[in-house]
Amino acid sequence: MLVASTGAGALVGLLFLLGLYFMPTVVAVSRKVRHQGSVAVLNIFLGWTFIGWVVALAMACRTN
Repeated sequence: MLVASTGAGALVGLLFLLGLYFMPTVVAVSRKVRHQGSVAVLNIFLGWTFIGWVVALAMACRTN
């Protein structure tokens, strides 16, 4: 029983971290930003660095 709950908790944690990692892309798509593809590519390839993630988020939050 403990193994199943630990696995479920790990899955929930992983999904949370993936959602946090792709947050700039989700924000860009939901706000219909002009360069959604650029935000997504930057997020995918440089999001693992904190600076790349922040730049992608800034691009997603800018005005059209």
